[in-house]
Amino acid sequence: MRSAPTILHLDMDAFFASVEQASKPSLRGKAVVVGGLGPRGVVATASYEARVFGVHSAMPMAQARRRAPNAAYLVPRFALYRSVSDQVMELLRALSPLVEPLSLDEAFVDLEAGGTAWDERSARLAGAKLRADIRAVTGLTGSVGLAASKMLAKIASEQAKPDGLVLIEPGTERALLGPLSVRTLPGVGPATGDHLRRAGIHTVEEIAEAGEDELVRLLGKAHGHALFAMALARDERPVVAEREAKSVSVEDTYDVDIHDRVRVGTEVQRLADRCVRRLRAAGLSGRTIVLKVRRYDFSTLTRSETLRGPTDDPAVVREAAARLLDSVDTTGGVRLLGVGVSGLADYTQEDLFAQAGGRVDDLPQEAAETAPAPEPEAPAERRWPAGHDVRHAVHGHGWVQGSGLGRVTVRFETPDSEPGRVKTFRVDDPALQPAEPLPLVSRRPGEAEGAGAGGGARAEGR
Repeated sequence: MRSAPTILHLDMDAFFASVEQASKPSLRGKAVVVGGLGPRGVVATASYEARVFGVHSAMPMAQARRRAPNAAYLVPRFALYRSVSDQVMELLRALSPLVEPLSLDEAFVDLEAGGTAWDERSARLAGAKLRADIRAVTGLTGSVGLAASKMLAKIASEQAKPDGLVLIEPGTERALLGPLSVRTLPGVGPATGDHLRRAGIHTVEEIAEAGEDELVRLLGKAHGHALFAMALARDERPVVAEREAKSVSVEDTYDVDIHDRVRVGTEVQRLADRCVRRLRAAGLSGRTIVLKVRRYDFSTLTRSETLRGPTDDPAVVREAAARLLDSVDTTGGVRLLGVGVSGLADYTQEDLFAQAGGRVDDLPQEAAETAPAPEPEAPAERRWPAGHDVRHAVHGHGWVQGSGLGRVTVRFETPDSEPGRVKTFRVDDPALQPAEPLPLVSRRPGEAEGAGAGGGARAEGR
């Protein structure tokens, strides 16, 4: 482990919800929940104002609505989130060539590799400047952890939340970790935590006191050795600029269980095509086709088939997925389906195409990814997802507050305006059209794209 706190971990604050608050002046300081709004939707991110009511990520949306009935519930706008994330990652890459993104809103940075920091003082200055630059460029806030290892930097950023910076000085790691819960350490989830608790181990210090042999007896060789090392603050993992993907997959959860076997098969074929599109977009192919089926009783079945070599042919993947589906009993209904490809490679093996009934050179058009299921919605009514952008020919830019019963309610405001007025229209009003999101921060004339080292304001996170 290095002798200076030159590994930085950035975690944007309540990321999706904060982007929405920055985009919508009327929601700043209010409870905002982003996620799937259907009966089986889950929370993707909750603003800090919503967390006061006990709402958190991965919670069923129905439970969130009971806890915070007056919150704003919005459908995610992933294209906007990716755009903002790209701005943040660009700032990180200006600090070092070694940036390891973990998600849209989280990444490790090796400051030493970029010559940006070499001791405690320079690391703290780099972290403070990064936070100011993020605020200036995106209007959002991020929490920064600085330490001599990845594990400790992540723990530090968690302690810094929201909108803070924590630096763990080398030599103080054991004292800091000792009183913390065992769940603080990476890889200690609910099951491992309960197992340790039953053995009388509740804190990191108690893990260290238990000794390596006892941990191996409790958890197995690999996990026991790793956990003991982490309890002693040992973490030699480097920051890796490009993390190799292990699989590519897609899945859908259905608001109503699918009972029709033909419909299930059609959905699997559609998911296989989506999966191959992602595979090709990444320039990859794979050998193992995986089918995931979650049934009406929440039992989840996974089936896989390994081919003779890697492929990115949609017909091959569709046929393999169909064969796997034949081995699954869907009686009673299906609530989730998924198709994935693992055993990835950056080439294909031509003789695999013979496995398909016929060569399919091209995937269906991109529209097929969102093509309606065999039971299409009524074509007369346009859909207006809550939170998405619209533009009215008279009233200008706004966003959808809600829709139903043939009406859509819109609040007209922009990121740099005052909270706007609300108006209601017919869903088929020709003057109302979907729109692209506006930038969260308006650039001043002559300001370069991505520049900034100060000013601005707003929020986001995990």
